Amino acid sequence: MTRRMRRLVVLLLLLGLPLAAARAAAPAWNQLPADQQRLLQPYAQRWDSLPAERREALVRGAQRWQAMTPEQQARARERLKRWQQMSPEQRQQLRKRLKRFQAMSPEQRQALRERYRRFQQLSPEQRQALRERWQAMTPEQRQALHARVQQLSPEQRRQLRERFRQATPEQRRAMRQRLFQGGGR
Repeated sequence: MTRRMRRLVVLLLLLGLPLAAARAAAPAWNQLPADQQRLLQPYAQRWDSLPAERREALVRGAQRWQAMTPEQQARARERLKRWQQMSPEQRQQLRKRLKRFQAMSPEQRQALRERYRRFQQLSPEQRQALRERWQAMTPEQRQALHARVQQLSPEQRRQLRERFRQATPEQRRAMRQRLFQGGGR
C-alpha cells in the first residue's frame, strides 16, 4: 500500500470514528433490556436502521414511561389518544403554543399554571360559560381584557379573586360582565 493510500485510509477511519461513537451510544436492539424491548416492540424490525438520535430519544421515552405511576401512564395514554384524533392543523397549533410556553420565563409559566389550576376548579358549567364568552370576543376585545388584567397589581388581582369567590352567583355574573366589557372593578 502506498503512503498516499495509507493516509487516505487513516483519514477515512478518523472521519468515521465520530459516526461509530454516535452509533455506539444508541444501543442495538439486542442490547435493550427485555422490558424496554416490550415497550419498543413496534420498532423492533427497523430498530438497528433508525438514526442514533431517534433510538436514543425512544430509549429515553421508554425510561420515562417506566418511571411513571399507573395513573400517569393512563393520563399519557389519554393525551396520546387525543393527539392522534387531532387534525394536522390542530397539532401545528399545539406545537406553536408549546413553543410559546417554553419561551416564557419560569415566573410566567408558574402564573399560567396557576391560572389553569383555578380554571380547572370551576364547575363544568362555569368553564363552558367562560369558554363561550371568550370565543364570542373579537381578538381586539381579548387583547383589551388581557391588558386590563395585566395593569392590575398582584395584590389587586388577589383581591379581585377573593371578592369573586365571596360573591353570589348573580354578583359574579355582574362582575364578569363589567370585566369583559371593560368596566374594570
